[in-house]
Amino acid sequence: MQIPSLRRAVPAMAFVVLCSQFSVGRAAAQDTCPNRGQLDTLYCDANNDLVADAPPANRQRDPSTMIFAYTPVEDPAVYANIFKPLMDYMGTCTGKRWVYFPVQSNSAQIEAMRSGRLHVAGFSTGPTGFAVNIAGAVPFAAKGSSAGVRGYNLLAIVKADSPFQKLADLKGKKVAHTSPSSNSGNLAPRALFPSEGLTPVTDYQPIMSGGHDRSVLGVNTGDYDMGAVASDVFERMGNRGTVKAENFRILYRSPIFPTSSFAHAHDLNPALATTVKQCFYDFKFPAEMVKEFNGDDRFLPITYQKDWAPVREVAEKTNTPYNRAAYEAEAKREAEAAARRAAQPAAAPAAAPAAPAVPRP
Repeated sequence: MQIPSLRRAVPAMAFVVLCSQFSVGRAAAQDTCPNRGQLDTLYCDANNDLVADAPPANRQRDPSTMIFAYTPVEDPAVYANIFKPLMDYMGTCTGKRWVYFPVQSNSAQIEAMRSGRLHVAGFSTGPTGFAVNIAGAVPFAAKGSSAGVRGYNLLAIVKADSPFQKLADLKGKKVAHTSPSSNSGNLAPRALFPSEGLTPVTDYQPIMSGGHDRSVLGVNTGDYDMGAVASDVFERMGNRGTVKAENFRILYRSPIFPTSSFAHAHDLNPALATTVKQCFYDFKFPAEMVKEFNGDDRFLPITYQKDWAPVREVAEKTNTPYNRAAYEAEAKREAEAAARRAAQPAAAPAAAPAAPAVPRP
């Protein structure tokens, strides 16, 4: 079987056109859907659990090769080896071939699942809402340990020797957010920073760095005065030696948010979906995965309805719904940012121009 490369993603706007054509017949079949909620017209949510129901049997899939991708929150190539033990185990457990493909952006990952080229994926916290509503993703697991599901915090980090002592000190300074759809990298700062005396857009113009790792590195080199980043990414970079934790100070730490979700495509054969979920739950992380994921050693069951409620609340408070219009705007911005980065000299800072005055996810 020839495996389609996720790297050759259809350009964002062209993909939207293709999807609109692809969806006409399928959307017509959904005309009798009793409840859709915020889901795209391709999907139905008759049981009101906020995720897409499995389609009729003649539209379900049982592929011989399963394609898996992990969130591009950091350098995608880092995780090819990290997830190899999982791919090997899932192959044995399900009796199918499992292939890991790196993706370069959240929109590319979501496009791949929507178009049927991606069967199981780990999505970042914020983009999980787009994956559910636009791509029919069904979150079922998150990393964790005997203590429970892993959470993470929004951190506001500055250099250790900087003069900044509180968030209000960053007014008019260079502050990095990551990408418009990121929960901790953009939406949560907009919802939570104002009560700390710092209002994004009003007090500073967020600079979209393109990723949590880019924001951390930018603060480290002095390109940014402060960065809003996810605690788990920051900690992993310190553990790997990419940066030295002692070079930073944390000015703010938010309440806990859920970490990345692992989801299957809604149209997998239900028996296969059940097998995939049970295999994930039975998998025990080897030592290298436990180290990489800060002590997490297993996948634990979650639901989008319950576990992603805090994330949806942040999206609602910041008027950034997980709908098609917002997704198309995000996909366009990601494509433009990628083009700008590709055009930069290798030694130039990895920073994109400031976001619009009223950014969307």
